[in-house]
Formats: sequence, C-alpha cells, structure tokens
Amino acid sequence: MKPPVEAPAPGPGEALIAPGQTMESVTRTISDIPLRHPYPRFWWTGFLVAFALVLLLLTSIAWLFTRGVGIWGINMPIAWGFAIVNFVWWIGIGHAGTFISAILLLLHQTWRTSINRFTEAMTLFAVACAGLFPILHLGRPQFFYWLVPYPDSMGLWPQFRSPLEWDVFAVSTYATVSLVFWYVGLLPDLATMRDRAATRFKARLYGLFSLGWRGDVRHWVHYQKLYILLAGLAAPLVISVHTIVGLDFAIAILPGWHSTIFPPYFVAGAIFSGFSMVLTLIIPLRAVYKLQGLITARHLDLMAKVMMATGWIVIYGYAEEFFNAWRSGNVYERFVDVNRAVGPYAGYFWVLMACNVIAPQFLWSRCLRHNVGVLFVVALLVNVGMWIERFVIVVTSLHRDFLPSSWGMYHATFWDYSTLAGTVGLFVALLFLFLRFLPAISMTEMRRFVATKEGGP
Repeated sequence: MKPPVEAPAPGPGEALIAPGQTMESVTRTISDIPLRHPYPRFWWTGFLVAFALVLLLLTSIAWLFTRGVGIWGINMPIAWGFAIVNFVWWIGIGHAGTFISAILLLLHQTWRTSINRFTEAMTLFAVACAGLFPILHLGRPQFFYWLVPYPDSMGLWPQFRSPLEWDVFAVSTYATVSLVFWYVGLLPDLATMRDRAATRFKARLYGLFSLGWRGDVRHWVHYQKLYILLAGLAAPLVISVHTIVGLDFAIAILPGWHSTIFPPYFVAGAIFSGFSMVLTLIIPLRAVYKLQGLITARHLDLMAKVMMATGWIVIYGYAEEFFNAWRSGNVYERFVDVNRAVGPYAGYFWVLMACNVIAPQFLWSRCLRHNVGVLFVVALLVNVGMWIERFVIVVTSLHRDFLPSSWGMYHATFWDYSTLAGTVGLFVALLFLFLRFLPAISMTEMRRFVATKEGGP
C-alpha cells in the first residue's frame, strides 16, 4: 500500500482550520475526548503498555538504590553514560512546547493555536523524565536536597561553580514557569469542561481546578495580562536552559567538549528534537481522534519547516566542530573527530549522520513534506538521531582522552536500557492520562480563532 498522502497544504493566506467549523463544533470535538472517552481500546492498550514500562522503571530505580550506580555501564574514564545522555535528550524534547506556546505567541503566530496545549503538556512530561537522571546519577540520590541552597546547621552551601548546581536552578525554574504557564492557559477550558460535564463529580472536580472562572470581563483582563507576562518570562528560558546544559560540557577542558559553539548548538538541537517529537506524537493522535479539521496539513507543514530550519543549524554545528578541530591545529581535537568517524563507536556516528543530516533533507520536497507517512518516519529518525548525538558527544569524548593509558570502553547494561525504556513509558503514560482527563487543544483559543475568521499564520 502507498503511504497516505493528504491534500496539499493551504497557502499562506488561507485558513488553518477546516471549512465549516463553528465555535460549538470546536468545543464539542475537543471536550468529547476527555468527557465521552472515544476509542477506549486504543487508550487502554497504550496506557497499559506504558504503565508496564513505568513498573520497569520503578524496578530499575529500586535496584539502583539497593546496589548503587555500579549496575550501570559507567566506569573510569566513562563516568557519564546513559544517565546524562537521557537527561540532555529529554530536556531537548521539552523545548518545543515552550517555543510553540511562548515565543510564537509573542510573535503573533496564530498557527500555534491548535497545538500549543499539547506541546505544553509534552514539555512538563519531558522535564519530569529529565529531572530523574541527575538525581539517580548522584550516587547517593537520597541526599538530593543537598543541592538546594538552604542554610543548614553546619553552614554548608552547595558548590555554585558546579554544573550540577546550574542544572538544579535551570531545570527547576523551567519546570515551574512551564507548569504555571500551562495551568493558567487551562483555566477557561476547565470552566468549559465543568459546564459540559455529565456527572456532578466531574463538574465539581473541574470546577475546583477552574478556580471559580466565570468568564466575566474582569477575569479575561487579568487572564490576558498574566498569560502574556508568563509568555515573556518563559521565552528566554528556551535559550537559557539548554545553554546551561551545553555549558555543562563546554567548561571542561576535555577534547570534543571544550567549545564555545555548544550553547547555541544545543539550543538549536533541542528545538530540532522537540519539534520532531511533537510530529511523532501528534500525527497518530490526530488520526485516531479524528482531529484533522483542527490540526490541519498546514500545521504539519509549518512544523516540518521549523524542524528543517533548526536541522540546518545543527548541521552547521557539526561542520563547525570539524572545521575548528582541523583549523586550530590541536591534535587532541583532531583525534576526537577521527575517532568518532572510524573508531570503536563509528557505527553510532554514521547512524547519527544518516538520521540528522540526510533524513531531514527529504523535507525539501513539498510532496514528501505533505505525505504523513514520510513525515512521521523522518520525525522518528530525527528522535533516534538526536539521542545518538548525545551518546556520541558524551561517550566518545570520555573513552579516549589525552593519555592512552586512561582509555576505556563503555558498554551499556540491561539496567541502562531498562531505565531509558522506563522513562519513555513514564512520558507516554502521563501523555495518555493528559488525553483522558484534560482538553488536548485549547478550546478558548480555537473559538477565538474561528470567531475572528483569521486565516494565515
């Protein structure tokens, strides 16, 4: 069978919503997913598979607490393994939500309307998964609160020059602002869910979380001011959080890490992987829940273009790394590049090139970009490629450094893979719970979009 091909995406001046949509149809389509629970077999199957992986994650964490980090493949000189790779990967995935919700809101890009709620939730779930790994990697995770700068009786303070301490502030700030931004945007929709709920229990539950929203003018004035303020606060976090993650590597003198390109390179890579994850998830969900009238081919086309643009920034980062290594004359930097291409981990490097450099080039073709099957495969390959990129950055720079006497190899164990699979299950389980109980698309913004009859982005 040929892959499904959607109708050509509308032009820049045409509508981003299917013809015939009204405010009532938009509200009914979105609210019926959590209230009427269509396609329960799909939901239960996906949730039970994800929950099984969550149980695997809990088992892995319990074994880690019992035996210590020695159950992982880390050792000297590779003291950073899957834990840091997964941390950087999950943080990157969470960047698309803030970018779509905050930055595109400030830039008055109306095409964000259909996807911002889903991506905001995806951000929270990805940050929750990412936050686990620095704690699990501590060796004594039961004392994670020592990282918090609180005055204790012995007058001890955290080491503020440690990148681990920077991550505590960056991730906690990012998670807090993202959570508040997401919840404030939900308030009018929670009130709608309260009014449309079929049972008294649901009405009271949604009413409790809607904080007494009645939709009067005073509520809307305060809501709009707060929403724009939070967007302005969240927008710089897209740059700052992954910049700090990049500095975790760049401040080291290790060949392959000590580079000023890392902060912007990591930010572009985060948005690249984030948009690929949005496409990977939203394509099957819009098909299952029949949301093609609200999430149109135009939305997929624009997300593919953003992914392609940030992908080229990532490619520029790759080229800059090779150029700087050879132009600088530093033999250690040159060795890192050669070792990545032909060394023991060369297979990972070339898969990375195939996924992150070659695969996105198919999106130059309009017909391929509008082919849902091709777009899904490309997005999935980019997700795999971005994880492998973090693996290559972490492991290949550590396993062979300045002295051959300190060289070593890294081999992931079952518990490395089980922890990674478990966090994927946690992410998917939270996503299914979100779809089950909350509106995945902003009814408030979609109704406003329909009412004003705005067309293009």
